[in-house]
Amino acid sequence: MRQMRAPYLLLASVLALAACAQLPTATQAPQAGNQVATQAPATEPTTQAAVDWSKVRSAEEGGGMEALIAAAKAEGELNVIALPDDWCNYGEMMRTFSEKYGIKVNSINPEASSAEELQAIRDNRENKGPQAPDVIDVGPAFGPLAKEEGLIAPYKVQTWDTIEGEKDPEGYFYPDYSGVLVFEVNTDVVKDVPRDWKDLLDPKYKGQIALAGDPRSSNQAIQTVYAAALANGGSLDNIQPGLDFFKELNARGNLLPLIANTGSIAKGETPITFQWNYLALANKDNFKGNPPLEIVYPESVTWGGYYLQAISAYAPHPAAARLWQEFLYSDEGQLIWLKGYCIPARYSDLVKRGVVPEDLKAKLPSPELLAKAIVPNKDQLEYARAYVKENWDKVVGLDIK
Repeated sequence: MRQMRAPYLLLASVLALAACAQLPTATQAPQAGNQVATQAPATEPTTQAAVDWSKVRSAEEGGGMEALIAAAKAEGELNVIALPDDWCNYGEMMRTFSEKYGIKVNSINPEASSAEELQAIRDNRENKGPQAPDVIDVGPAFGPLAKEEGLIAPYKVQTWDTIEGEKDPEGYFYPDYSGVLVFEVNTDVVKDVPRDWKDLLDPKYKGQIALAGDPRSSNQAIQTVYAAALANGGSLDNIQPGLDFFKELNARGNLLPLIANTGSIAKGETPITFQWNYLALANKDNFKGNPPLEIVYPESVTWGGYYLQAISAYAPHPAAARLWQEFLYSDEGQLIWLKGYCIPARYSDLVKRGVVPEDLKAKLPSPELLAKAIVPNKDQLEYARAYVKENWDKVVGLDIK
């Protein structure tokens, strides 16, 4: 079994943070985008009015950060998509950005999947209204896909060199944060807590298990199937055992046809949910014991996952989109993500410079646990996305919605 580990993910930063070591940065071969995304930007603009921010690939090319801030403030709005307030502390991120720059943040469809984010760009190429996203936050299989279709534009933030992980060398997409997959268990409902994947097949969990997305379109759900494959004799190159596992869960009546969310977990409607650890930890904080949650790191497989940032090539607010990226990858933005239990892409740099408070470090899982994380590369993730999308209905036959 081929296992791609730390160089492809920010989780390796947690080992470096204990020893204050530096991690290598992985890169990806460039792919062609469309004319909108790849046309060379104007160089050395003489006035703010001369800058076409939809073509600008760095703040410097647009005249510097002051010019970017001024242009973004003039636009006055930013359209984001698929950002629930409790996902990686995005609620605080959006509020802080809005207050800092006086820019209104419009949140489109917070529960959207990665596939729906790309579709929102496709559907709004000519639309400059509130349904057209300026920026996206997608699973790693969807970044290269968006680039191939010409849906995203290249841009490198000022802190580009300190971003770790599998980033596009031209700046079309780049990692933002990472975590590991867990079982989130409402122990008001589930008294005998499952410890590993095979435990979930027990009849006592009938009608209790739910995915946190549609596996035909959601990155989190797709990667859950992928993790199940490795826990059931598969490999990074053999996803079929994951589909077979969910087929068996469905046949036994254990798998619910519902997409789990914070509300359904709290109400006990989806008492066992597959989640990224940062979402489960945030829920545990927010629930304050009502209901009580237990977060289980499965014994057989520690599965690591990350997400990517990108700017829409059709962004109605191109300067605000670029300023948003600058804010996310500033020390301030990275620490806001960290407060939401996410390991930000610049974590090693932050630790090396001593800007991470000890209480935020303590929120992370142990370096020993994260060292075991198995992380597929972008090609394997793209294959998994396509394979699960094509075969879920044929193999599992349960419509998750």
